[in-house]
Amino acid sequence: MTHTALVTGASGLLGRQVQRAFLLDGWTSVGTGLSRIASPNLIRLDVLNQKETERVLDQVKPHVVVHCAANRFPHSCTANPEAAVELNVHSSRALAEATIARGILLIYISTDYVFSGRPGEAPYKADATPSPSNVYGQTKREGEQAVLSVASRAKVKNKVVVLRVPILYGSCDEPKDSAVNVLMSQLWTAQQIEQGQPKIQVDHHALRYPTNTQDVARVCRDIAKLYLRSSDVGYELPSILQFSSEDRMTKWQICQTFADIMGLPLDNMLPFRPSEEPGDGTVRPFDCHLDTSSLQELGIDVQTVDFRTWWRREVGAFR
Repeated sequence: MTHTALVTGASGLLGRQVQRAFLLDGWTSVGTGLSRIASPNLIRLDVLNQKETERVLDQVKPHVVVHCAANRFPHSCTANPEAAVELNVHSSRALAEATIARGILLIYISTDYVFSGRPGEAPYKADATPSPSNVYGQTKREGEQAVLSVASRAKVKNKVVVLRVPILYGSCDEPKDSAVNVLMSQLWTAQQIEQGQPKIQVDHHALRYPTNTQDVARVCRDIAKLYLRSSDVGYELPSILQFSSEDRMTKWQICQTFADIMGLPLDNMLPFRPSEEPGDGTVRPFDCHLDTSSLQELGIDVQTVDFRTWWRREVGAFR
């Protein structure tokens, strides 16, 4: 029997790769999006519309839903927290209620920003106590609690799983879709800055673990396979999992890597340490490194592509 996957936010950075991973594995893979509906396997869906969401579930009849749709931009969540709560929390709860009512597995994509990131605390295990430092992290944590509480009230096991991931990069339509990809764009912009003009400042404080979207997509597929077979397992599987690369670097170090790959100077870019009270009101954690042992214990491959290798291939830099 061919299984069917439904991926929300499939026109975005991660969602498109998740949909592709299921498709390449022989699944019927359908994606939803609110904009950029170009693929024939992509249908328009506003996940804030509960009735429309239920209609799509009944039409597609998926075995698993991977919920990638979210407001994942910290500054945007800070600027409009009510809208962030609607999308990251309320719509996720409604989706969980709909999937559980239909016996569908739900994978909820969350973030390392559910943790405080204070120096000395990382790496965080999946059962570590969350303590978000900004609105984005708080709404994603509340989204986790919302979907898990739906499963708890329904007394169902292995039907809702949270997958936390860090900062992501990969192929995308626009560099701004990724907080990593946009740094490559800034490097090129810096080449056009004339003498006397302000230089581009880049964070050289917070530690990041950039993870490729294709790797995350593979893990989502492997989780789905395992949890759909859970009736054969005979015991309850973890409800929270975490995935991350081990490539540790600041955004400035990412820019240094890009400059080396492209053979471009960094003369018009400057490393800096952000203020503890940032101008946009969004605190960025120092180090939210995720421990991946919960995935490893399930036998799921946590290897990731090397950051420099992927980018050299992406830009065709073979010197």
